[in-house]
Amino acid sequence: MKSETRSTILLRIELLNIEPLIWRRTRVPERWTLRRLHGVIQKLFGWEDRHLHDFRIGDLRIGMPEVDDSDAGLQDDREWTLAEVLKTGAQEFVYVYDFGDHWEHRLIVEPESRTEAGAGFAPICLAGENAAPPEDIGGPPGYELFLAALGDPRHERHEEMIEWVGGVFDPRAFDLNRVNRDLRKPR
Repeated sequence: MKSETRSTILLRIELLNIEPLIWRRTRVPERWTLRRLHGVIQKLFGWEDRHLHDFRIGDLRIGMPEVDDSDAGLQDDREWTLAEVLKTGAQEFVYVYDFGDHWEHRLIVEPESRTEAGAGFAPICLAGENAAPPEDIGGPPGYELFLAALGDPRHERHEEMIEWVGGVFDPRAFDLNRVNRDLRKPR
């Protein structure tokens, strides 16, 4: 009996407007919707899914029309699969999370891979670098201020930021095992 082969997509996800670069490489099933991909990205970056998001593929905006009715042209991310995104010819697209903080991510489709069904056909993080910013830090400018305050015990907001983040924050930290444990947990 021949085993069924299903396609997966290998994505490199880069958080833009942050130095040094924060990125993750993940493999996800191509039949998954963009809404499910959103859930994976949340876990890859350790966020809590408390804000709106959308995907920008050329002129298309695909997001949460059931919540965000401000744009009549917004398409439903529950109705778009990654395979359909690839059919548009896109090899790179944008994901924005938290319209206030405006965390902009570049998603780059890397060379296609194949996975045997039944051989762990679930999303996995393969690599990454640097810790993602804490939720609600104020976007790239707020994260820059946060790092400056944490790094300087004489900074006027140093103690406030240590308390706010709950003690320790290492911007260079990335724990691949923790990310993959989180990906296996149901949301």
